[in-house]
Amino acid sequence: MGRVRPELNELVERARQLVERGGRVLGIAGVPGAGKSTLAERLVAAWGDTACLLPMDGFHLADEELHRLGRHDRKGAPDTFDVDGYVATLRRVRARSDDVVVPRFDRSLEAAIAGSLRIATSAELVVTEGNYLLLDEPGWRDVRPLLDEAWLMTADEDERIAQLVDRHEAHGRDRHAATDWVHTVDQPNARRIEAASTAADLVVRR
Repeated sequence: MGRVRPELNELVERARQLVERGGRVLGIAGVPGAGKSTLAERLVAAWGDTACLLPMDGFHLADEELHRLGRHDRKGAPDTFDVDGYVATLRRVRARSDDVVVPRFDRSLEAAIAGSLRIATSAELVVTEGNYLLLDEPGWRDVRPLLDEAWLMTADEDERIAQLVDRHEAHGRDRHAATDWVHTVDQPNARRIEAASTAADLVVRR
């Protein structure tokens, strides 16, 4: 397992080698705020029209369901996602028998928007990213076998925490509430990821 801080073109080349070997689905995992979404978006943009995004965050349970389950106060934890739906979607993408339309998560609404992204059968590369792609726990451990390669994104912890606070504040929480959420929800999730994840093929430092 390598640990690198590569340029984008080096990562695009690694993805290209994956596709040339017959792979298609690339997973990018990591703790909250590590930079997964940014890297995935940049990778897809650099690859071009034959690459697609499949964000794990699109499988957030709706607020109504989280309230029903009593989990809304820790939205973002592993059991606040539809992991079965995510795994089923990955299987459909791998089957490549038809186009698959997937949801995305809108941070301004704090909600998943159904039918937002199309993954065509002709797509050469599918990049899926999220916190729990390597988590070795029931439900989530079914994800890793569906990834042709998995990268782990890491970042300086102090910088990552500061950016998470800023992100939550930008989406409506006051500074105190944003800081509290990071330390009571995001950081426990980060510790869980660090303690219970399987190894990645590549560790990418932001």
